[in-house]
Amino acid sequence: MDTKELLKKVRKIEIKTRRLSDHIFGGEYHSTFKGRGMTFSEVRQYQYGDDVRNIDWNVTARTNEPHIKVFEEERELTMMLMVDVSGSEFFGTDSQFKNEIITEIAATLAFSATQNNDKIGLILFTDAIELYIPPKKGRSHVLRIIRELIEFKPKSQKTDIAEALKFLSNVMKRKAIVFILSDFMAEDYRHNLKIAAGRHDISGIRVYDKHEESMPNLGMVQMQDQETGERILVNTGSKSMRLAYGEHYTNRVNYFKESFSKSGAGVVDCRVDESYVKKLLGYFKQRG
Repeated sequence: MDTKELLKKVRKIEIKTRRLSDHIFGGEYHSTFKGRGMTFSEVRQYQYGDDVRNIDWNVTARTNEPHIKVFEEERELTMMLMVDVSGSEFFGTDSQFKNEIITEIAATLAFSATQNNDKIGLILFTDAIELYIPPKKGRSHVLRIIRELIEFKPKSQKTDIAEALKFLSNVMKRKAIVFILSDFMAEDYRHNLKIAAGRHDISGIRVYDKHEESMPNLGMVQMQDQETGERILVNTGSKSMRLAYGEHYTNRVNYFKESFSKSGAGVVDCRVDESYVKKLLGYFKQRG
């Protein structure tokens, strides 16, 4: 993609998603996430009526007078966007690929955070960390994130969500608002998710295509695994084959929902042919 075409695409996405964040998501994002964190402010002498649970025992022992820790609401938050750029995201049977919807959702969330003067960071992952952009503020920073979402070419086509969550826990020591955007066609990430969710406010946004949910009866069809590149001849006329595929797909979706629920993380399901605006608004209102 040449520079002119790239800039045109970035601008198109900015116009669409910024309008959404300005008129719809800004207030919802603010009421859902703002002020949820408490940060240490100072230590002062204990006063009658103070919460004894906030006593700083080290300072109290050193001065022989009771002191407490004072906390205040965190006004400046950090949003981290974790985006799956593996091969399975480049799938779509209707008007858009999954990765195109993911880009729009990520841009909308980023502009919503920018309205509240929050920092935004980006992690692009496959079965490895493909790109890490540390959190920063501002429109130009968001535009850089959109450019990377549009034109980045990953080295791998596979997926490892556990590895991405491990990286998040290593680089983000303070609490962040984390959105993981993927089709979540992976397993074995529950343990890492639980660890990350203990520190961060995590939401999983599953973007999928309706034609992935079941295998149609089309007879003998050559198929390619988008993550491994392997081509195989599949008899879609076989009922047992279709049932096995449906069971495999359902197991992955259930694993996603159960893992996030048990970790205390939020879940959003977005089908590519449905309005992600309604899904996100509903999620924000439910949480707020």
